[in-house]
Amino acid sequence: MDIVEELLKGNRLALSRAITAIENEYDEAVDIMKRLYTHTGHAFVLGITGPPGAGKSTLTDKLAKAYRAQGKTVGIIAIDPTSPFTGGAILGDRIRMNSLTMDEGVFIRSMGTRGSLGGLSHKTADAIKAMDAFGKDIIFVETVGVGQSEVDIVKAADTTMVVLIPGMGDDIQAIKAGILEIGDVFTINKADHDGADKLVRELNMMLDLDAHGMQMEQTDTEKALADQFHHLNVAKHAVGNTWRPPIQKVIASQNEGITETVENIEKHFKYISETGILQKRRTERSKNEMLDVLHSNIGKYITGKLEETGKLDEYVEQIKRREIDPYTVVADVMHDMLKE
Repeated sequence: MDIVEELLKGNRLALSRAITAIENEYDEAVDIMKRLYTHTGHAFVLGITGPPGAGKSTLTDKLAKAYRAQGKTVGIIAIDPTSPFTGGAILGDRIRMNSLTMDEGVFIRSMGTRGSLGGLSHKTADAIKAMDAFGKDIIFVETVGVGQSEVDIVKAADTTMVVLIPGMGDDIQAIKAGILEIGDVFTINKADHDGADKLVRELNMMLDLDAHGMQMEQTDTEKALADQFHHLNVAKHAVGNTWRPPIQKVIASQNEGITETVENIEKHFKYISETGILQKRRTERSKNEMLDVLHSNIGKYITGKLEETGKLDEYVEQIKRREIDPYTVVADVMHDMLKE
């Protein structure tokens, strides 16, 4: 079967096979993406991130049902930690979304991080495009968790929702690694637990500080990450027309606060559409995608050349014996390759 033709006709098996080819870097994966690319750019992409145990999968399940009630089709990419043995996803978030599996308007796919530190598989962007070309109206990308390396979600999503829960010890879990820059919408799940109101107050306080440009004491790493998030969230605080991320308390397991959360998401999408921020973000995304492919291909080409000539093992031995350093090796390799 022609995977691309069948995918564009709405064949779910073809979509599944296309994502498998993308994720495993099969020979036909690049050709699939080339043919699908002109059919992309229509879906709204919502990133959902937060610490482990925040109930992201349950919340995703409820949000998907809310959008289905509006008549919209939904794609869900659940990014799981990767098994060190098989390379596959090990948490299986689809188990928590069993009630959606019988809905033909919903397509769910778990993907492993495959060593990506940003919480997203490096093939996630291509999987999003495959679902987009398939015709999904909204695509949820649920990440592994949130931490100091959670950068990729900002690159992939139009709107990023940060899910937090009360009672995790360090209530200002939200401050770490520029998380205020990540979140377009904040959701406090398990709001029936003690400490929910306290967490809302602290988040509001930090958002107020952020809006006034006040700097918190940060490590050099946190400052660097905050700068990176600010660069990725292009014009988030546009002069004269600032978006203040809303904070919504929900109890996802009981379907409470879901309607209000959907309204917050849609308000943000309207805001970025009307202010031109959406186009700026998608332009930045296109640039990053092109550079990622370029860097990947250059790396593969150079590695292949070194292996063909036997120089790779030779360099490794020299580095191991401390006869030369890796930085000099890379400089020499780049010089030789560019000269060719």
